[in-house]
Amino acid sequence: MYFEGTVAVQDNAGQDKKSRKWIIAAVVAGVLVVGGGIGAAFATGMVGPSAGDQPATATASATPSVSAAPVSITTTPADGAVEVNPASMPTVTATNATIKKVSLKPETGGETVDGVLSADAATWTADEPLVFNAKYAMDVVLIDQAGKESTRSQTFETVKPANEANAFMYPQNASVVGVGQPIEINFSEPVTNKDAVEQAIKITSTSGQTGAFHWITDNKVRYRPEAFWAPNSAITVDMQLFGVDFGNGMIGNFNETRTFNTHNTRLAVVDNATKTMQVFIDGQLVRTFPVTLGEPTWPSPSGYQVVVSQHEKLPFRAESIGLKPGDPDYYEPFDASWASRLTNSGVFVHQALDGAVGALGRINVSHGCVGMSAEGAKYFYDTFEPGDVVQVLNTEAGPVSVDDGFGDWNVPWDQYAGQP
Repeated sequence: MYFEGTVAVQDNAGQDKKSRKWIIAAVVAGVLVVGGGIGAAFATGMVGPSAGDQPATATASATPSVSAAPVSITTTPADGAVEVNPASMPTVTATNATIKKVSLKPETGGETVDGVLSADAATWTADEPLVFNAKYAMDVVLIDQAGKESTRSQTFETVKPANEANAFMYPQNASVVGVGQPIEINFSEPVTNKDAVEQAIKITSTSGQTGAFHWITDNKVRYRPEAFWAPNSAITVDMQLFGVDFGNGMIGNFNETRTFNTHNTRLAVVDNATKTMQVFIDGQLVRTFPVTLGEPTWPSPSGYQVVVSQHEKLPFRAESIGLKPGDPDYYEPFDASWASRLTNSGVFVHQALDGAVGALGRINVSHGCVGMSAEGAKYFYDTFEPGDVVQVLNTEAGPVSVDDGFGDWNVPWDQYAGQP
């Protein structure tokens, strides 16, 4: 904990040195340490006159000397402050003086911070942000009421790397995705000031669609509109997170704007009742393929699923879904062809093994995946991309959860947008 103070100094010029009295008033403020992080300091501090600014004692001169009122400055942040938010704009206010010049820059070197002086030259305000992890030196040149020049100097330190917070967004900038792709932002630190973070992120689309944030965890937030994104539209995400307090003393360290696009509408409807996949492009049925889904002990999840990633070849291991040799449902390792991931838990659209080809369109034999012929799996791989939508109907399992891949579209809109 550190203390910040306001110190005022008064000089009784009519008394000699021995009887001269100093009156010191101090106001102290503490900074609370929360959850191991140090809160940013924004208190003000006032620095009184130096010894060189004391009015001169009377002399035998025939011309009396000019007596000036004591000079002081009030600053934000205060002298010696630490963990200062670099987005804060330091200020200096002079009392009984005008400000001639302010020099503010990192002690280790760097650009001087620009600022603006008020019309009466009594207040200076920085007009550009600071940098993280820097000790700043501030030198203020003052002119008192008698025209005498003096300098006040002080320092403060900005937020250290341990209290910086970053974020990473998907989809990538300039990417093209399907109309079902929610926006996902992952934060390097837990966010407890969720309202502040949401207000710092502005999302617009050329289709004019608006949406809502939905927090998966304190480190992950999603955003989607009520209905799928309009095809062939552009979505811009403007993240102005520099200086935003995430909570627990963690401060956002960047501003960034990203734009991604959607392509045309591509939807695959998989129906367990008919054991088929129907492919719709821009609302028109273009292909139908037989499929096999999850057997009764491993039913395929229902509802909307979004293509997450695609792999021409991908190793499949029973251990990844909790099976071990000797288990009744264990299968030998193999490399799946034309595999398109739908969930984090291991549901894919992929080419069925040779032994399962006879089940296509007839019975379910998979562990939850959508098995297709070689032709069908490659067609899906070539036609669909991340963000495109698969809708699974009439299975024994419930819909994919919001945190298992991109199950966002399975959450009713009022619940999604109205998250407490």
